[in-house]
Amino acid sequence: MSANFNILKSFVNEYKETYTIQEEVYDEGLVGDIKKVQKKLLDEKFLPSNQLVGILNKQIRRARYPMEVAITGQFSSGKSTFLNALLARNILPTGITPVTSKVNFINYGEEYKLKITYYSGAQEFAPIESIADFTDQREHEMKDIKYLTLYAPMDILKDISFVDTPGLNSQSQSDTDTTRKVLRDVGGIIWLTLIDNAGKLSEAEVLEEYMQHFKNKSLCVLNQKDKLTPDQVETTTNYVKEKFGKYFAQVTPISAKMALESRASQKRVLLDDSFDAITKEFKKELNKNMGISSLDFFKDSFEAFHKKVDEINSKDMTDDMKLLKDSNINEVLEFIENTIRPQAAESKEFAIKKDLKGICDILIKEYETITKIYDALIDVLKGCENSLIEHFENIHKKYSKELYNIYNSLEAIMEKIAHETYKNIKRKKSFRFEESKSFLGGKIEKFEYETFWIDSDAIYKSLFYDDQTIDKMFKRSIKLLKNIELNTDESFRDAYRIIKNEVTKWQEPYELIRKHREIASDLEFSNTRHFAAKVYENVLRTYHRAILENISALRKKFAYFNGALSYSYIQTTQATIGHFEQQILESEELYKKEPSRFSISHPREDEIVAKLKANFGFEKIEDFLTSKKNYLFKIVKYSKEQYLEINEDRINFVTSRKEQYLGKIKDLEIIKEEI
Repeated sequence: MSANFNILKSFVNEYKETYTIQEEVYDEGLVGDIKKVQKKLLDEKFLPSNQLVGILNKQIRRARYPMEVAITGQFSSGKSTFLNALLARNILPTGITPVTSKVNFINYGEEYKLKITYYSGAQEFAPIESIADFTDQREHEMKDIKYLTLYAPMDILKDISFVDTPGLNSQSQSDTDTTRKVLRDVGGIIWLTLIDNAGKLSEAEVLEEYMQHFKNKSLCVLNQKDKLTPDQVETTTNYVKEKFGKYFAQVTPISAKMALESRASQKRVLLDDSFDAITKEFKKELNKNMGISSLDFFKDSFEAFHKKVDEINSKDMTDDMKLLKDSNINEVLEFIENTIRPQAAESKEFAIKKDLKGICDILIKEYETITKIYDALIDVLKGCENSLIEHFENIHKKYSKELYNIYNSLEAIMEKIAHETYKNIKRKKSFRFEESKSFLGGKIEKFEYETFWIDSDAIYKSLFYDDQTIDKMFKRSIKLLKNIELNTDESFRDAYRIIKNEVTKWQEPYELIRKHREIASDLEFSNTRHFAAKVYENVLRTYHRAILENISALRKKFAYFNGALSYSYIQTTQATIGHFEQQILESEELYKKEPSRFSISHPREDEIVAKLKANFGFEKIEDFLTSKKNYLFKIVKYSKEQYLEINEDRINFVTSRKEQYLGKIKDLEIIKEEI
């Protein structure tokens, strides 16, 4: 019992694990929001493209990417020194001549390194020390470089990426254009200018051209305040605020040189530098001593490291802190934290969600393209209805008249045969004998009377042997009927051709259709192309089969009547003559027995016509050829009803295909609303 229970328990647990839907837990914040959208957009029902997967992953990386702050201004304003001060490291090269000719992205990395990205798309890495080789405008080979990325293991870079731009008075127009694009896309802008050069006309012109739309995220930093007296700093700062206030949210005077000296001497920085140095040395020495099991080889270096750490920790930071305060660099850091960061986060979220909505719009538009394809086919199928119904009705109108003409021709034949037969009913004398009774006894009396006989030889000679008119009339009728059969056959085929031609016109542009945007589903458009290419199987085949079936039914009916008309008219005439000969003979026998009661039959011409028609099966022929509801009428009526039924079914089928995409559009619109 216990074993069975354990088996059952194991089954239940396995079932739960397999079929229980686990609610997915998402990260808080923007990344989590993007992942929710990603999961919905990558649902298998949308048959998502690889490009869509890639762009959604890119949005997640974008959300995780640190806030970007651009450092710009005119050349020789001390941007590199300023950035070094923010980073608390002498990383970027500084000098008298303008050196930053390319955009430098300064990002967080586990180690110091430099990545060079070329316009060709190629990338290479270099030691951080070589950055000066790639930032000198005097080097002609720099033209192939698109941008540089500097990676450094600094905590500040985990939250902020700095963009060092060439400036807006670059010697290269392409570099200026690049800087302009950077300013538009970054979360915040720090405009750096020399305090003793601020407010000049040339700078005002640059600001007017490039900075007038970025006030809320821009800080004006007046560098080298250490060159002026406090009063001069205050006067200049107020002047710049008044003159350039419309371009900046704040104006702050600083000394990048003082800030760098102070920040580079801070305990945390010195300790980090010492740790990096000892780590590199340890790795170097370890490579030299791979076969040694003891760390004695590194004992002296490690002790020296500890000694240096102690010295740093015991260092008096009073002067450095005063220098830091005097540099005013903290105001810059506070502006970044309190003004730029909230706006950047909001702006990034807005931009990403706008892009996600844009992705939804693209996918919706592509699905709408597909639905329009099906709409066009529905319009074709609906548009053919009147033409097809009219075509079927014309078949009946046209060929009913021709069939009636054949009937008249056949009737004329019957009348001609009947007339010739009636004309050759001849009279002859005959005798009858009757016993008369009297008181003298019985006596046989002879009576003369007039009777009739049909001269069949004369009929046959006149109708069939000497004159071929009847034969020609029959052959002509058979030929006409065959022609009608062939023509109605083709007319029914034309009915199919009408709809086929229109559907083929629809098919031609769509069996090669391609998506307009890369992120759209390849499979959705592949399925649409396949549907268009297989439109015969998907739509036309049902019409075609129905038409062929109706043609076959009509052929069978024509075959029957062709057979009827091919029946020997001579035999029919013989049978008719034989009938009336027998009728005359029988009436004569009755007359001879009771002359007062019976008379000898003399067939009327209309009676002969009626008998000829009966022997020829004329009733069925008449029904086929002349009736308002003849077989042609019936087959045409059935074809119309069948066509309308099939057309409605195919329209519903195409509509159902379209509605699948309308459902996806609705789902995308809901996703868009939820973003």
